Amino acid sequence: MKHERNIVHLTGGEVSCVIDALGAVPRILHWGGRLGVDDVATLAATAEPSVAYSSFDAARRFSLFPVSGEGWSGSPAIEWHRAGTHADPQLVVSQVSTSQAAADGTFSAVEIALWDAGADALVTVSLTLDAFGVLRARQTVSSTAQHGSPLDLAALRFVMPLPTTAVEITDLTGRWTRERSPQRIPVSDGAHRRSTRRGRPGHDAPLVTMVGTQNFQFRTGQVWAAHSAWSGDSDVSVERIPEGAGVHGAVVAIGELLAPGDIRLAAGETYEAPDVVLAWSDAGIDGISAALHGYARALDAHPASPRLLTLNTWEAVYFDHDPDALIRLAEVAAKVGVERFVLDDGWFEGRSNDRSGLGDWFVDTDKWPNGVQELSDAVHGQGMEFGLWFEPEMVNPESGLARLHPDWLLGNRANAARWRHQLVLDLTNPEVGRYLLERIDDAVRSIGVDYIKWDHNRELHGAVSHDGGAPAVHRQTRAFYALLDAVRELHPSLEIESCAAGGARVDLGILSRVQRVWASDTNDPVERQTIQRWTSVLVPPEVMGSHIGPERAHTTGRSSSLQFRMATALFGHAGIEWDLTTCSDAELASISNWASVYKELRPLLHAGRTVRADLDDEGSILHGVVSMLGDQGLFAWVRVSTSRGGSSSRVRIPGLIPSVRYAVVVREDFGPASRHQVADPAWMASPESFTASGSFLAEVGLPLPILNPGAAMLFEFRS
Repeated sequence: MKHERNIVHLTGGEVSCVIDALGAVPRILHWGGRLGVDDVATLAATAEPSVAYSSFDAARRFSLFPVSGEGWSGSPAIEWHRAGTHADPQLVVSQVSTSQAAADGTFSAVEIALWDAGADALVTVSLTLDAFGVLRARQTVSSTAQHGSPLDLAALRFVMPLPTTAVEITDLTGRWTRERSPQRIPVSDGAHRRSTRRGRPGHDAPLVTMVGTQNFQFRTGQVWAAHSAWSGDSDVSVERIPEGAGVHGAVVAIGELLAPGDIRLAAGETYEAPDVVLAWSDAGIDGISAALHGYARALDAHPASPRLLTLNTWEAVYFDHDPDALIRLAEVAAKVGVERFVLDDGWFEGRSNDRSGLGDWFVDTDKWPNGVQELSDAVHGQGMEFGLWFEPEMVNPESGLARLHPDWLLGNRANAARWRHQLVLDLTNPEVGRYLLERIDDAVRSIGVDYIKWDHNRELHGAVSHDGGAPAVHRQTRAFYALLDAVRELHPSLEIESCAAGGARVDLGILSRVQRVWASDTNDPVERQTIQRWTSVLVPPEVMGSHIGPERAHTTGRSSSLQFRMATALFGHAGIEWDLTTCSDAELASISNWASVYKELRPLLHAGRTVRADLDDEGSILHGVVSMLGDQGLFAWVRVSTSRGGSSSRVRIPGLIPSVRYAVVVREDFGPASRHQVADPAWMASPESFTASGSFLAEVGLPLPILNPGAAMLFEFRS
């Protein structure tokens, strides 16, 4: 409906976003804790700052689309031109429409349209605040000109103001097998910018940019967070300039990173920007996770069925595919409780190693004289689902496909740089998309595939079209999404896992299309503790793949106990990456028991609230999941390095209901954790009768065992 008033108050959960639609361009007056009606009126009345010396003659205003011509000296929301003209956007609001009105006069959604008469362009932004307190921004730019030069769009950012109390920034970085490493810096004058230019988010992706109050932690402080739901290149910055942003202190600006020439809009054409997802919390990073997990769980693609215990064959056999050996592995897997068996790389023509064959998606009959369906039938006969590995976007130069279609390669360099001995296919070429869809569809139908592990092992550099050299990352990402959507349309029950050399393509854009992400190519539990801890800021545990590997980790060479590996892999979509036919009877019995515990606990682990304690000792970790009702919780007490102290002090256990009394159950289902002590704390002598209130656990805490490095204990709390 047409909205006649000036103030639009969006509410969802405990969050308010207040927009002032008065004036040429609307303004965000507030994004944070929920406000009352009287507070909103006061907010509007106090929205103008002082008029400063050596500045504009009127108070500085900070609009919804800040640009230089309005007096904003930070990154502009819009950068465009028509053949070098109309480079200063002059937007004027043309319509404000609200929807989903509440009884208190607030709304959950608003759409604002603005027009630039000189540039002959229309800009829209749709803001939706959901029940979890997550604000989703969708923006478009349309060329309304009937003729003349195209509208060249260089940037479209969603720019949100931050209060002066937001003084510290935490985001993530990393590399292959060490994804999700946190880094923290103060907000200072200038821009903290993270631009991803890899054709995918990358192992060093910021994931979620969090700006908060001084020393905000997992459980404390106010946090304002932003995420780009996009699997291509993106750009996010936290900026502060000396004059501020109206009455605000700084801004977070986020959007797709566009290459020159990426978006050239002819008459009637529209650019739809990737969704920007924002969350606010006054309960620290865990509050941000609660909101983002709620948002992710509401996505159409989010799985509703139990997360099947998965075995992936990569670290079991690599490229050495022997049908009889793999059928034996499947039989052992079924006996220990595996529910899905995934055949990884090496099943297709010419694929004896990673130097050849990629792109030739036909079963290698030398390896599989009876076809891969022989294995699929055996797996299904054992009551398991069957999965298959693909890397559709890539090709080895040493392949029939590359030799037959050199024009299908992305890039126009004669000697393009190879990565893992592979190049990239140009998905913007419709013929490429048709070929890949045909081959995937044929394999799914003929082999009997229930699940695809979809890999993406190299970055996109020099990513331009083969014919003409036009920038391609934006179109490649859209084409990738279209291919995924087409596969799911043909096979609605098929589940897909996003893997990109591990965790290099993890975002809400991909999670709107797949049912699992692979957090990292390392199964080393020491590394995994940190990787999973920070990946789960955005990703709910039930879609975060987490596997038990062999004793000696493939990627680090470090050895770890089976008990530690099982406790680590439990907190995610659990699986195994190990040749179980080499295991002892004792190891198989332990794995079978672990599988039973996983199935027992996954209703809690995959539907509850993620909780992470703030501890002073960097060598210790306490994390867990608490049910939404608060009647049950499972926590892991983990040590990854030696402690500074030599005693067992109290550890506070957050996240439970303060007024509820809990029985504390020590779960040593996987065997006793390795201790660095003579005896456990005395309260553990009779754990079946020990109880404590949620408030005591959170405010006082319990002395916990002193563990050796590479050990973990599980504690269950039952009301």
